[in-house]
Amino acid sequence: MKLPKLINLIRLTLLLLLTAGVVGWSSMTIAQDRPPSGTVAQERSQTAPFNFKGRFIVSVSDADMLPSAYIDGKLGSVDGADALSIIRLDRPEREMLAVETSVSNSVIGPPAVLAVTPDGHYAIVIETRGPRPEKADPRLNDLALGRTISVVDLSNLDQPKIVQRVQGLEQPLSVSINFDGSLVAVSYGSKGAGKTTPLAIYRFSGGKLSAPITPAIPSWTTGEELIDVEFHPQENILALLNVNRPSISFMRVADAGGQLNLSRWGNSVSVEKAPFLVRFTPDGRHVITNSSYSAIDGVTVLPGAALRGSVLGVRLSAETAADGSPVHQLASRAGTSSTPEGLSISPDGRYVITTNLEQSAFSLDDPKQGFFSSLTLLRLDPATGLLESIGDFAFNGVLPEMAVFDNSSRFLAVTNFTFFDPKRKGSSIDFWRIAGDAFDPRRIELVKMDFSIPVTRGAHTMTIVR
Repeated sequence: MKLPKLINLIRLTLLLLLTAGVVGWSSMTIAQDRPPSGTVAQERSQTAPFNFKGRFIVSVSDADMLPSAYIDGKLGSVDGADALSIIRLDRPEREMLAVETSVSNSVIGPPAVLAVTPDGHYAIVIETRGPRPEKADPRLNDLALGRTISVVDLSNLDQPKIVQRVQGLEQPLSVSINFDGSLVAVSYGSKGAGKTTPLAIYRFSGGKLSAPITPAIPSWTTGEELIDVEFHPQENILALLNVNRPSISFMRVADAGGQLNLSRWGNSVSVEKAPFLVRFTPDGRHVITNSSYSAIDGVTVLPGAALRGSVLGVRLSAETAADGSPVHQLASRAGTSSTPEGLSISPDGRYVITTNLEQSAFSLDDPKQGFFSSLTLLRLDPATGLLESIGDFAFNGVLPEMAVFDNSSRFLAVTNFTFFDPKRKGSSIDFWRIAGDAFDPRRIELVKMDFSIPVTRGAHTMTIVR
């Protein structure tokens, strides 16, 4: 073989060997970076673990009316009896269910008709409207103003029992229990006792409510609507939410010689139209409130209005006045989707959720029926009170009145009043999780899990015992 041909052959051989080596090396590198195919398939088939933390959930259901009663006034079919539901969280997911007992309640008004003592021993349920009348084609206006306050013993979660019923003042709207469980505050509507007495405070001990005490509220105008009242998480301070002059005022509760008195704690803060709920952050440094911008009256939000709502944050004791009193200041505002009725804050103080009714209350044959509801998730800066909307998350649900965070602040339970499918009966407590993206730290999603617990139709107010 001539030398040039030999050299060319050697070159070709080296090139082939080099190419084969590179390809082999590249294939080996890719194979090392990629998990085995069986592992990938297994990971993709797994669902996110259900790890909802807490002791138990308590909710109440109004079985007396359909959601469309808000629109056409017709209560529609009845679905059993009003109920209080308990869901224990110390059981495996497959064994979780609702234990129920009959307790009169109504969805009309804010989702604030239920409160549980800090030790989880007692639940207190107020009745904003009375039971459904026994007549043909009953209407929403046929429901009498409520009076009953029920105390439910939860010491045995599998057998809750009513231990006291009080025929209190007319048209209670909201209830709150103070940090040590010794005081219960109830607000009243202006069509009932609120004409003259918008607030009553009860002493509470041994599962028994005292006679109501009705202290004067400084600077309160008679006839205005006290739609929600909320105790501070660490002190005997009340936040009072006024509908007529949209604002939050703060009152310190003092016990002087056996009498309960209210004194102003700093200034009032103006909020936006049709406020519905007021909540303190877990550390007590801020107050959050939601506004729907639409209401039939001071008490009932109009489901089906297309106006988007808002959430406001108020920084408490932001400054100190010359007389030593605290100065509260508006800290932030963020938008929500339509008709944000429910409002909750995560235990870590970093998230706020609103449950938005959207157009889900219309009858199924109404062209305005949207066939969805939604949640709005917001970030909250615990130090500054600044709010930032993360997004609106639509789902196949009807009148979601309330949501609660679990102890980890990473899961949610959400009430679903009923279903769009007329063949499905009852109501449900649905579970969601807050999901992140490993490749985008700022991305947050709300994901509805494939897990729900049936309860009596009409679930609206809900709380969690941590």
